[in-house]
This record gives sequence, structure tokens and C-alpha cells, in this order.
Amino acid sequence: MSVRLNKFISEAGICSRRQADRMIEQGKVRVNGRVAQIGEVVSSNDDIMVNGNLLERRAPHVYLAYNKPVGVTTTTDRTDPDNIIKALGYHGGRVFPVGRLDKDSEGLILFTNDGDIVNKILRASNKHDKEYIVSVDKPITPDFVHQMGEGVSILGVMTRRCEVEKINTNTFRIVLNQGLNRQIRRMCEVLGYAVTRLQRVRIMHLTLSGIETGSWRFLTDTETAALLKAVEGSRKEPAPRRARKRSASRNAKAGSAHKSEGEAGSKTGKGSSKGGRKASSGSSRKSGKPKPGTGSGKRKGTADKGKNSRTGKSARSGKR
Repeated sequence: MSVRLNKFISEAGICSRRQADRMIEQGKVRVNGRVAQIGEVVSSNDDIMVNGNLLERRAPHVYLAYNKPVGVTTTTDRTDPDNIIKALGYHGGRVFPVGRLDKDSEGLILFTNDGDIVNKILRASNKHDKEYIVSVDKPITPDFVHQMGEGVSILGVMTRRCEVEKINTNTFRIVLNQGLNRQIRRMCEVLGYAVTRLQRVRIMHLTLSGIETGSWRFLTDTETAALLKAVEGSRKEPAPRRARKRSASRNAKAGSAHKSEGEAGSKTGKGSSKGGRKASSGSSRKSGKPKPGTGSGKRKGTADKGKNSRTGKSARSGKR
């Protein structure tokens, strides 16, 4: 399978795709002995060198279905004696869980080394179904089923409408397409119920069928193809924090420029430069017209408002 070079480098754990592109531009990356080009496509058969170091050939993507037992913690931290990697017992290379189940929950968890697919499955806006069988501590009423299906307020948000079906006196089936922290347990708690058993039996089209508790199996070719097709149009997580930081940095620079204008305005009037800065910020929320008698100069009007800032009456300080 062929992929873009920056993605290949990123998946090898060297750096982000953006940083990989920079290294390619700087001539620090070679493909089969020659200097690489931006946008180049490579395969696992190619020799990729970064800063003179040969990258390991990328392992083919694998997809596993695991039936997690109660008592296993969904963490890849090997210092946790109950970590899920140890419980899984897979020795074919590094894989990681797609999502999580609480330690006291059980059922289906997918594992893969395909980083691209993880966020596409998990992101709530993609609305991929997950089905659970849940037992509670007292008889289930029609009102409970109705309220669970319509949505319950937890963690400051109303849960999405979902499919809920009573199975027997104390057990129900629920299908969610969002994944709030301990969502089902919290929903039940709000309605006065306590969960005594929670088992995930399906993720999208994949089920626990044929997998004993504590065991795993590879997805079949048909299941894998259906999974990749199902997430084909799904979106990943929003822009990384770095992009948001760049945006914040641009806003900060813009704010700094406004402050500089305020300082320049204060020098032409009688108010202090400190007051002028406050006034400039406050005046941006108003019409910006000078008061009668202050002249038509924009800077002079700003300076007059700077006088008021010393008395604590500036628009900015008032809003605080």
C-alpha cells in the first residue's frame, strides 16, 4: 500500500507530518538513496532515511477484536498490572485500543496499528453506533426506557436521542453514537438506577460473535473492508492544538497593534499613556466619534478617554 512520504515518517513516530515536510524541504530525507521530494508517494518496500537513519519498514495494518473481561484497565501503561496490552497478549507488533471501556465493564474493543482510523471511529460527530447490554439494580419501567431514549442531562450536556429496548426485568439494550465519559452509568444514576453489569456487544458492524471473554481474533478481510469503507467519509479530530496556538498568536499580535495605536494616541493628549491604552481598548466598543470640543482628531479623542480611565470609569474596566 502506497502512502505520502510525510505520513510514512509521521507513522514511524519521528515527527508530525508538517515537520516531516520541513525536513524533506531541507534535504534531510532520502528515498532509496536519492533526495526526497515534497508530496512523494512511497511504499513499505522503499528504504527511507531521515537524518541518515534508516526507518524501519512500516508494518502492515492489523485490526483485532478483543472481548475485554471485567478487571482489565484500558491503558497502554505497562506499569499498571491490569493494563489491557498485557491482557490482550498480542505479540505481532505494537497495537493500541480504539476507545476504552471502564475497568468494571466488559465486551468489545478494537485494536489496531492504523492511527488514521482511530479518531474517525471515535469522534462523536461521525455518529458510529456502539451497542451495549446493560443490567441495573431494580426493575426497568417504561418511563426509564423513554427518558434514556430521549436524552438525559449529564456532565453539563444533554445526551443524544438513542435506541433503548427493554430485554427483561432488569436488563436493557442501548445503542449510542456518542461517547461521553461513563455515559451509560451516569445516565442511569440520574434516573435513580445503578448499573450492575455493562457489556459492549457491537461497534458499527463488528460484534462479539465467536470471541470468548479474554480472547481476541483478527478481523476477516470482509470485516476490514467494511470497516474502512464505513469510515471513508468520516472526519478526524479538529485541528491540532498547535494550529489553535498559531491562531491565538495572530490574535495576540493584532491586539498588540491596537495597544500601540492607543499609546500613540495618549501621547497627543493630557492623559497618561497607561490611561490611553485602556481608553483605546474601551473606545473600540463604541462609535469612536470624538466628544464635542475635543477636536476631530482620532488620537486626541482617545487621549481624553484616557483621563477617565484613571478614575476607573473606562469601558473596559467597567465590564470587569
